[in-house]
Amino acid sequence: MKHVIIGNGPAGVVAAETIRKHRPNDEIWLIGDEPEPSYSRMAIPYLLIGNIPEAGTYLRKDPGHFDRLCISTVQGRVVSLDAQARTVALSDGRVLPFDRCLIATGSQPVRPPIPGLDSPYVHPCWTLRDARSIQQLAKPGARVLQMGAGFIGCIILEALAQRGVQLTVVEMGDRMVPRMMGPGAGGMIKAWCETKGVRVFTGTRVEALEPGDKVRARLSNGRSEDFDLVIQATGVRPNIGFLANSPVRCLQGVLVDETLQTAVPGVYAAGDCAEAFDPVVGKTIVSAIQPNAVDQAYVAAMNMAGHRNQLRGVTQINVLDTLGLVSTSFGQWEGVAGGDHVEIADPQRFRYLRLEFKDDVVVGANSLGMTEHVGVMRNLVERGVRLGRWKEALKQDPTRLMEAYLASAQAQGEWQGRSRGTAR
Repeated sequence: MKHVIIGNGPAGVVAAETIRKHRPNDEIWLIGDEPEPSYSRMAIPYLLIGNIPEAGTYLRKDPGHFDRLCISTVQGRVVSLDAQARTVALSDGRVLPFDRCLIATGSQPVRPPIPGLDSPYVHPCWTLRDARSIQQLAKPGARVLQMGAGFIGCIILEALAQRGVQLTVVEMGDRMVPRMMGPGAGGMIKAWCETKGVRVFTGTRVEALEPGDKVRARLSNGRSEDFDLVIQATGVRPNIGFLANSPVRCLQGVLVDETLQTAVPGVYAAGDCAEAFDPVVGKTIVSAIQPNAVDQAYVAAMNMAGHRNQLRGVTQINVLDTLGLVSTSFGQWEGVAGGDHVEIADPQRFRYLRLEFKDDVVVGANSLGMTEHVGVMRNLVERGVRLGRWKEALKQDPTRLMEAYLASAQAQGEWQGRSRGTAR
């Protein structure tokens, strides 16, 4: 049997290794469109900081790893998938046949409609090639403009700040990390960054980038300044354009069932390009975090190898460290129709907690600077634990999360720990 895996990031690598473990004699082709070995994009900020060399980003450090597993690696860009002929076509004219195929193409940066993006001083922070360019330009003292303060943007922000640049961040939203945090927490993250020497403009966009010895940025707030480097961190979207004329169904990402199979039998998807059902929010979502990518890849690979396996669900979880301030979001952190919430804030200490309820269930949460509650919030949201009378206790003091979880989960027979005497 022939397995073709499109994408050699974390999802693709885990899938290839899992298939090989269970199908020792099958053909496996792992396709990547960059010249470097398989690597983790999430490691690029550590490369920019200087914590690791470029080889430290590689997913498998042994150069002979895939050869020993008899996994054939191919460099090339897939331009189409023919579901009827069971082939994928590459941009160089090569065609690979398959019996089973995994789409693990991840995400690609969103390119905003801003004049001047093609300047040699403007770069996304997405590939190792980008990282090399940024290393050359982001010298200590360099004036750097970053467009975007979302989840990925805040990770890049930290790496740039540690390189000693003069950093300005522009975010179109009314707060930092607007797709992860509400106004209270997002505003605190902005204030925190400013205490660390980062200049942040929210509710502001870049209108144009004008060429010169450097690059001049015209902002919607009326400012116009020169920068040595502009980082494009304006969001990402699933990399699925090559599927436009195929019967593989897509919404935001590639739609998959609980086995990670698409609308085309034998064709699967996993990782940042896959759109799977999230039981917490009750709809399909793209959850672009590496733990989900790895879980999905394993399930897809097991099914491709002939061992039925089901995904337990996709979890909408984000944990972010911004210059030492940890923020989290879980589930439906924006709230639900007919629900209510509780919120506490301590701006001076950069501590924040907000819980969203539907009836007596916590369906979402935001926190800032309160890492002691992360595990409990995740369990409450994922398990849909009914709080009963503990909801009102949390409305009075949401920091009693551990007590509420132990008592409520035990009452529902979900708590299997030994410390049963701690529940009230």
